[in-house]
Amino acid sequence: MTTSGTSRASRVRTWLIWTAGFLAFPLAGLAGTAAAGRVDDPIAALLGGAVAGAAIGAGQTLASRGRLDIRRWVPATVIGMGSGLLLGAVTVGYDTSLADLALMGALTGLALGPVQALALPRGARPRWAWAAAMPALLALGWTTTTLGGIAVDEQFTVFGAYGAITFSALSGLLLALLLPDRTAADSAADPTPSEARA
Repeated sequence: MTTSGTSRASRVRTWLIWTAGFLAFPLAGLAGTAAAGRVDDPIAALLGGAVAGAAIGAGQTLASRGRLDIRRWVPATVIGMGSGLLLGAVTVGYDTSLADLALMGALTGLALGPVQALALPRGARPRWAWAAAMPALLALGWTTTTLGGIAVDEQFTVFGAYGAITFSALSGLLLALLLPDRTAADSAADPTPSEARA
């Protein structure tokens, strides 16, 4: 297989693993609900969002195949999800209509995107694209979950599996564009034996 074919296969595998990381979202929702109950007041939004953020951040770090630093990514996700869900839920008055949840997702993304962008590795290019995409991706996650018939009136801390798959697949594509291909970087740093003899 050629280097470009290997690199492409590696990128696809990395994207598929990141997308499979959607499983962190339902677990995060369960953890956030266990910690704070329904998102129906500011404390529940802040605490539930922070707990959900810890689970999502840990899941994303594992799904990143070593490309995200858990020491930076998890705290950033905790801060962004906690403050973002607080901002979003308070702004929409804890309502759960499609429009309200889309707005809540967008506002959560406004808080989450910049702190996660700062936690991206130094080689990320351009990191502001991550911050710019998060409001739309989180709004889309809530929209997909709501249209999927999930009982969103239960005021969850994060969207369900439908939204998580959508979010993870699209954010995985963005992450692949922003982070240097580890396989290509490793290949450049470690020449094959025939190249070393030449």
